[in-house]
Amino acid sequence: MSEQECKEEYIRRIHKVQDYIEQHFGQPMSIEELSNAAGFSKYHFSRIFQSMLHESLAHYVNRIRMENALFLLVHRADKNITDIAYELGFTDSAVFSRAFKNYYGISPREYRKEYSKNCKDSFLLSEYNKDTAKKEWAEKLFPVTGQITIENLEEKQVAYVRHTGTYETLSKEYVNLLHTLFVHANNQHLLVDEQNWLLAIYHDNPEFGDESQFRTSLCLTVPKDILIQENGVLGRMKLEGGLYAVGHFRIQQEQFSNVWDYMYKEWLTCSGYVPRNSYPFEVYRNNPDADENHIIEVDIYVPIEPIIF
Repeated sequence: MSEQECKEEYIRRIHKVQDYIEQHFGQPMSIEELSNAAGFSKYHFSRIFQSMLHESLAHYVNRIRMENALFLLVHRADKNITDIAYELGFTDSAVFSRAFKNYYGISPREYRKEYSKNCKDSFLLSEYNKDTAKKEWAEKLFPVTGQITIENLEEKQVAYVRHTGTYETLSKEYVNLLHTLFVHANNQHLLVDEQNWLLAIYHDNPEFGDESQFRTSLCLTVPKDILIQENGVLGRMKLEGGLYAVGHFRIQQEQFSNVWDYMYKEWLTCSGYVPRNSYPFEVYRNNPDADENHIIEVDIYVPIEPIIF
């Protein structure tokens, strides 16, 4: 195995344990469990993880929990502090409150109160795309012409390549990442006529996370009966099934921020639904370079569940 292949294999294994943590952060996770998910010896795993991500394993798991705690405190008013504590895997609300205050310097109850009073209108989800949004579009809400549907999505398997870093660096590397994804998928015969969705998954909530650590996966759905061979470049994971609000749009590149704002700020608040604690994603339905006006056909999937009063 070459030096480059060895490096890529390490990256693949770190991606696997990141995926595992994302799927199980509401449960206790031992070092044995996480090292097994990564395929490393438990005696060396913590050092490997920290050397590659420049963040300790314990801090990483805690950060993912705390960022999800912010999301639930802000966007799930139907859940009390105890509900949130249990959902995040804490034994009770007191343990959760201490952990939250140690991390952020404020109690969960105080944070929810302050955010509700001062910050609820100060942030738009389009912040994830702020570096590509043009000023004239940022100054006014895009007049949405798309349709919103409620869909129950079946779980899907996807092949992915991953970017970690700001959305500005993602924009610069997007074409190369896309090329890499399709080359490896083609080499493995994963491309099936009219059965592959091309999509981008945003694993971290830009409202609460550190932009230098944002994870974005560019993915192709692959029929479940086709085996994806993971290597140092291509990974495999499950796209979570369940209820989604799906916005169907035809837009210019500069309008992505506006349709995300519409989904979260305009539609969701009046819909009778609340966001489910899972990641949203974009599905790309056409090749905009083949359109004379470079129109992008995109479906935005927002995980939701009904409001329970």
